[in-house]
Amino acid sequence: MTYPLLTLDALSLGFRAQDGAERSVLRNLSLTVNQGETLGLVGESGSGKSTVALAAMGYLKPGLEVFSGQVRFDGRDVFSLDPKALSRLRGGEVALIPQNAGQALTPTMTIGAQIAEALSLHSRLIGAARSLRVLEHLRQVRLPDPEALQHRYPHALSGGQQQRVAIAMALATGARLLLLDEPTTGLDVTTQAHILALLRDLRAETGLSMLCVSHDLGVIAQLADRIAIMYAGEVIETGAARAVLQAPEHPYTRALLAAVPSLDHSGLPEPLEGTPPPVGAPRRGCAFAPRCPMVEARCRDQLPPLRQSATGQTLCWRDDGAKGMSRLRPYSTPRERSDSAQSILGLEGVSVSYARAGLFARLGQRQERPIVSDISFQVRSGETLGLVGESGSGKSTILRAIAGLAPDHSGKIRLNDIDLPFAVARRDLPTLRNIQLIFQNPDSALNPRRTIAEILEAPLRRYTDLQGRDLTQRCCALLDSVRLPESYLDRLPAQLSGGEKQRVGIARAFAVTPDLVLCDEITSALDVSVQAAVLRLLKELQGQSGAAYVFVSHDLAVVRAIADRVVVLYKGRICEMGQVEAVFARPFHPYTTALLGAVVEPLATQPPALKALDVSDFVLPKTGCPFQRRCPRHVGPICNEKVPPVQQLAPDHVAACHLPMRGN
Repeated sequence: MTYPLLTLDALSLGFRAQDGAERSVLRNLSLTVNQGETLGLVGESGSGKSTVALAAMGYLKPGLEVFSGQVRFDGRDVFSLDPKALSRLRGGEVALIPQNAGQALTPTMTIGAQIAEALSLHSRLIGAARSLRVLEHLRQVRLPDPEALQHRYPHALSGGQQQRVAIAMALATGARLLLLDEPTTGLDVTTQAHILALLRDLRAETGLSMLCVSHDLGVIAQLADRIAIMYAGEVIETGAARAVLQAPEHPYTRALLAAVPSLDHSGLPEPLEGTPPPVGAPRRGCAFAPRCPMVEARCRDQLPPLRQSATGQTLCWRDDGAKGMSRLRPYSTPRERSDSAQSILGLEGVSVSYARAGLFARLGQRQERPIVSDISFQVRSGETLGLVGESGSGKSTILRAIAGLAPDHSGKIRLNDIDLPFAVARRDLPTLRNIQLIFQNPDSALNPRRTIAEILEAPLRRYTDLQGRDLTQRCCALLDSVRLPESYLDRLPAQLSGGEKQRVGIARAFAVTPDLVLCDEITSALDVSVQAAVLRLLKELQGQSGAAYVFVSHDLAVVRAIADRVVVLYKGRICEMGQVEAVFARPFHPYTTALLGAVVEPLATQPPALKALDVSDFVLPKTGCPFQRRCPRHVGPICNEKVPPVQQLAPDHVAACHLPMRGN
C-alpha cells in the first residue's frame, strides 16, 4: 500500500515588496509524492521547479517566506522542525542530487572519503564496517572496480561517474526521498540513458521515492510515474506521466511538447511565443493567457478553476482543454541545400595532441596524448555541420583548433581557401572577424560588469570603424535581429533570463557578419521553449547572412532539426559522416546506431535498450578500431589489429568500419 511520503498542501511562498505587499513565487501549490513513486516536475525556467525541490527539504532562498500552506514529510511539518531535526532530515531522510555533481563533490577528498563522511554523519558504522559499506554503495550504483575507484579524486572521473558517486552518497545517508535537480543535463545520450536506467533499478530494489526536476521531457517520460506541469509558480496540469504526455489537456503542456525536436522529423519545431510573467508579478486571471492560442475574455480577468480532466487535474477555464489545438504544431520545412555552394571551411588530416607535463617535459622530451586524429571535412556557405559523440570524443577540441585555441596540432585548416595559422595570435584581423564563437554558458561568456551595449560594442570597435551614433544604431539593429528590445542596451547580464543572455551572445557573434560561427552546446542548458526559439533564430540569421555553422551538441534531436550534415565522432576519430537524413535514417556504423538508440523522447513507448553500449567497461584499445571493446558487431581479429577503412556508402555518406558494405 502506497501513502504520501511528501505532501505540499496549498503552499504559497514568496517575498515582500517595499510597500509590504506579498509577491508570490509559488501560488497555492499542492503536490504529493507517494512511497516508492517518482514525480516529475516540468516547466520553463523561472516556473518555480527548483524552489519546490528546496522547499521539500525545508530550505528557502534568502528573502523568501511562507505565506500559507504546509510542507509535510512523512507526516511532519518540515518548516516547524527545530534546527537539529531539520539537519537530520536534510541529507538523512531527504537527499538532493544536484545538476552538476562535479561541483557538488569536494575536489580535495577522494571518492571513498566523501562517501565515508556521509556514513559517519548518518550511521553508526566505524572502521572496517564503514569501509565495506563504501564499496557496497559504489557497487550499488554500478561503478567499475570500486576498490580502485574509491581512491580517486572527482576530477579523475567522467561526468556520468561523478553523477553516480553523488547518488551513492545519497544512498549512504539512508535517504527515503531523492530530490533530483536536472540530474542528466550536460550528459551525453549514452551516459544519460545509463543514469536513468540506474535510477529506475534503484527504485525497484530499494523502494526509493523521487522528485525529479527537469526541462527534458524525454527524461521525465522515462523516469516519472506521475508528472506535474508548472507555469509561473502554479501547477497547471497533473496526471500519470504517460497519459499527460500522450494526451495533454492544458494548452501550455501541448505547446511545450510542440517545441521539442524529434528524431522522426526534419526541420525546426515551432517555438512558444512570448515569455512567462516576471517572478512575483501581480496578476489577474490565468498566467498563461497572454501566450495562449485559445485565450478567452474570462481567461484574462478571472482565475481559472482546478478541474478533473481525462488525465488528472488541469488549471484551465476550457472544458475541452487543448483539444482545439493541433496535437503537435507542424515542423518547418527544411531549407533547400545547394551542393554547389562555396566551401567556407576545410579540415585536412587535422590531429590535436596535448603535451604532458612532468619529468619528460623537464628533460626536453615531448610526450603527447592524441585527442583527435586525422579529421577531414568541409563546410559550405550557408550550411550547418553537426558534430556529435559522447563526452571526450573531441567535439570541443575540434572547435578550439578551428578557432586557433589549440595550437599544438597538425594538418591543415583552410578558411575561404586560405591556410590558417594554428595559433590565434598569428591570425590577421579579417580571419579573426570571420570566425566567431557562441559559447555553451552565457553566464560565463558575458562580462557581468558590462552593459549589453558595451558587450555588443566590443567586437564592433575592434573590427569596424563605427563610432558614436552609428555604433549605437548598429547595437540596436543587432538586438532587433535577435528579438530583444532596444531598452536592453542599458541592462546588465544579470537582469536577463538565460534565453535572453544566449540571444545577446548570438547577437555579439553576428555583430561583424562572420563567414563561420562555431556553436558549442549552446542550447544544452535551455528549456525546450527557449531552445526552439534560439534554434529558429539561428536558422533565420543564417538565411540572412549566409554564414556557415559548426554545431556541437549532445542532443541528437537538436542536430536532426538544425543540421544539414553530421559528423559522428568516437574518441577523436570520425566514425560516420553524411547528410543528416541519411545517417539518422540508415546508420551504418554500430556506434552511430547505439547513439541513436540511446535517445530518450517524450512520446517513446519504451526506454532505450543499451546492452550494446555499456559505458562502465569502457577501455580504449591501443591498436585496431577504437570502438572494438564496446562494439556489438565485432567481426573478428581484424577489428583488434587494423584501423578500419573508410567506406563510401553514398555520394555524401562515409563510415570507418570493418563491416562489409550493406546491400541496397
